Amino acid sequence: MTSENLPVVVIAGRPNVGKSTLFNRLVGRRQAIVSDMPGVTRDRKEGEALLRGRRVRLIDTAGLEEAAPDTLYGRMRASSESAVAMADLVLFCIDARSGITPADAHFASWLRRQNRPVLLIANKAEGQAGTNAALEAYSLGLGTPLALSAEHGEGIADLMGEIAERLPPAEKQRRREVSKSEGEEGNDEDERPAGPLRLAIIGRPNAGKSTLLNCLLGEERMITGPEAGLTRDSIAVDLRDEHGEIRLVDTAGMRKRARVEQNLERMSVSASIEALKMAEVVVLVIDATLGVHEQDLQIGRLIEREGRACVIALNKWDAVEDRNATKKAILDRLEISLAQVRGIPVVTFSALTGAGVHRLLPAVREVYEIWNSRVSTGELNRWFEDALERHQPPLVDGRRLKLRYMTQVKARPPTFLLFGTRAEQLPDSYKRYLVNGLRETFHMPGVPVRVQLRGTKNPYAEK
Repeated sequence: MTSENLPVVVIAGRPNVGKSTLFNRLVGRRQAIVSDMPGVTRDRKEGEALLRGRRVRLIDTAGLEEAAPDTLYGRMRASSESAVAMADLVLFCIDARSGITPADAHFASWLRRQNRPVLLIANKAEGQAGTNAALEAYSLGLGTPLALSAEHGEGIADLMGEIAERLPPAEKQRRREVSKSEGEEGNDEDERPAGPLRLAIIGRPNAGKSTLLNCLLGEERMITGPEAGLTRDSIAVDLRDEHGEIRLVDTAGMRKRARVEQNLERMSVSASIEALKMAEVVVLVIDATLGVHEQDLQIGRLIEREGRACVIALNKWDAVEDRNATKKAILDRLEISLAQVRGIPVVTFSALTGAGVHRLLPAVREVYEIWNSRVSTGELNRWFEDALERHQPPLVDGRRLKLRYMTQVKARPPTFLLFGTRAEQLPDSYKRYLVNGLRETFHMPGVPVRVQLRGTKNPYAEK
């Protein structure tokens, strides 16, 4: 497929919202000049990017500004508008720190009239404060905003997944190329190609990750041995089960940060963390003969923070003497220390002998389906009303919070938005109560469940 025939992704927005920084991040190298001074980018800049296995033609545009057509800024805007006209997907960027400006609202209204798919990007959303500020972007009417920080790389993995899902299917793209050569219009289809499930194998050194990969493949693909740290880079291989393709990534062992001394090991750990961020499901391999180590729990918390589905794999199970006591001790430790992913699936096996390994991929498929699950708004709010009756919201500053309704804004992981007066002041304890209720009622064990808060203003408060 030539560059001209690739799907076109255009980055648009007003000046100085971080479009060029995002372009460099997606292309994978510093290709566009970036500066704090607005208006550095004047001409469209193009590059090719590989996003979730799909090659795309990425276009960085000048900032959208109101200006007379015969001026420099007017010509820059005309160039940006012509790029939007040829786009298969537009990434409309706003600055989460600055909030919604009149220019953002104006160009969002213009974009809605262009009949182009638009993904709303709230850039510069570092930390919790930036994520909360990004929720203001709902008012633009372009759907759910995706909060990220192009400068720091936060949320880029999720953005790549969203772009790949919204692109025209590969089959549709090929048909469109043929129809263009024949002077015909391509057919519209809603179906998307099902890509491989992205699975990462993570764990401490010498837990048996490479041995597990070899066992799943049925061949000696990875070097294994009694020495710790044999794997130095993340190695990706393709695997197929009865449900379809799996893109499997074996990673280097992750030790405590204080013990990582050599630059090579630092790069290996960075590659492992990157593989974790790019995965959909993570298999956390634990040496059952050693039990759950604090570093295992740290990795588990990192998986939860990144919002990935997880399966605990207890390897070397054949070498465990008292299996009942060992499994109970491990499950108790996980229940206490990884309470934020309560009900996480645990599979026991021996990767060396192959005993019990056949149970791993079905567990991965099951948790993947839970990770993708959605709850209807009606069913969700019926549960929410019962939850409020069982346990009323707490008093904050002497006044009870009025929580009104919930809706699920996304899956992967299941994420819910809670609306109400002063909802942003909801204590973490009540938020955990809601998360636990969602997990138990709608059968979402072992995956991260997010509850975001959005307060509503009282129009009579100032009066």
